[in-house]
Amino acid sequence: MFKNLLPTVFILFFNLSFAQTYTLSNEAKISVITVAPGSSLNDAFGHNAIRINDPLKNLDISFDYGRFDFEAPNFYLNFARGKLNYSIGASNYYDFLKFYKWQNRTVEEQILNLTQKQKQRLYDYLVNNYQPQNRNYLYDFFYDNCATKIKDVLNISTNNAIQYNPPKDFKPKTFRTLIQDKLDWNTWGSLGIDMALGSVIDQNATAEEHMFLPVFIHAFFENATFKENNTAVVGQSVLVYKQTNQPKSGYFFISPLFIFALLGLFILIITYKDFKRNQRSRWLDVTLFSLTGMIGVVILLLWFATDHKATNQNYNLLWAFALNLFVTGQLYKKIPKHWFVKYLKFLVILLCLLTLHWILGVQVFAFSLIPLLIALFIRYIYLIKYINKQVIAL
Repeated sequence: MFKNLLPTVFILFFNLSFAQTYTLSNEAKISVITVAPGSSLNDAFGHNAIRINDPLKNLDISFDYGRFDFEAPNFYLNFARGKLNYSIGASNYYDFLKFYKWQNRTVEEQILNLTQKQKQRLYDYLVNNYQPQNRNYLYDFFYDNCATKIKDVLNISTNNAIQYNPPKDFKPKTFRTLIQDKLDWNTWGSLGIDMALGSVIDQNATAEEHMFLPVFIHAFFENATFKENNTAVVGQSVLVYKQTNQPKSGYFFISPLFIFALLGLFILIITYKDFKRNQRSRWLDVTLFSLTGMIGVVILLLWFATDHKATNQNYNLLWAFALNLFVTGQLYKKIPKHWFVKYLKFLVILLCLLTLHWILGVQVFAFSLIPLLIALFIRYIYLIKYINKQVIAL
């Protein structure tokens, strides 16, 4: 019984100690911590925290945003709908650091040139924000995440006294490019992002909007100045831990490009055999229309049935057309209705429009989808010709 009670008492004491507001001493230092990306998709963009270090008060805490609870009711549904609450967390700094060292992720610290009043205001704000009734917030990947919260907290505690200057040789990029710069394009995570997020992320982000990524929090703070006297916000930058190199394992044979290349080749081989035998493999067409239709329904739901802004105006619907799911009945027939040929021509036009959207930069699509898109285009053309030939034969 005592063994079970001890961790509970420790956690309660741990949380209560963070909930207390101290008057910081003149020796107190406040830093912005930047953690480099990790190996998994949810770690791929890095992390930020604020460190409060006051040796005279025996205080060394890190506050970070973006925590969530997998055990929360309806976690996956709320995540999909864009209604999942994230929260601020607090940790002993050396426990925080130990965890990211264990993950072998570079950790950098920027000690800030704040006045005593600004330090106290920032610390008081974080302690108040950590209270159970205040700690939750509605997450937004681009505008309200673990990185943007750092900027927001500093702006509040300094009364917007900070000027965030772009780093040297800064060139604005689209939100999609900023995301994909942190990923290997030929991974399932990258593919999922390109399929789920719409054309709204294919616009250039403003300079400050780049700060939704932790690496830009570090870069912009490194160049930030106080508006009043143009002095540097960062007094000292410290490399706390350097990631050791780890060899990357090969994964090409399970990558999206390889899988879709096999799938596209398979569709083309079946289509060629159908052409030679003057037949139609109905099972293939039912499968393709069902899958593209279901993907289209999911894209529509992400666009219209969630609060995610980044999933709006998603032109992946031009190839994953939701209506495909509802016309599969025609594919079971030996000769589909006459209108179905017009529908197939419409699908071909949609694929042409997708290409045009890609060329004009309206939306960037996943490169790994190209083999599948080519195969769909050829399959649709074949179906048009085959069905027309069957109608003429009657």
